Amino acid sequence: MNVAATLKYARISPQKMRLMADAIRGKSVDEAIKILTFSPQKSAGIVKKVLDSAIANAEHNLGADIDELKVATVEVNEAPRFTRSRARAKGRGERIIKRNSHITIRVGDE
Repeated sequence: MNVAATLKYARISPQKMRLMADAIRGKSVDEAIKILTFSPQKSAGIVKKVLDSAIANAEHNLGADIDELKVATVEVNEAPRFTRSRARAKGRGERIIKRNSHITIRVGDE
């Protein structure tokens, strides 16, 4: 049994998000929540919300026991980027790339 939760267009770069994803991958749900709760990174709060949603989906849709759930997979992919421009010297402009990410968390009892 695998249940997923997805967040699209999160306003944080995938590189920063993958640090938290690697920290919780393969752990039990209880341990993953503790790790995310006490991490100071912005990405920890975002990943925690998606993990809570995946747990709620498993409990509501399939009646799963929360104590037996594990984080099966965590995928962080790149979303479309925002491009902005910044004024530079001599009338030139410079592109600023604001990266976004999609995150999918699957929890299961296997």
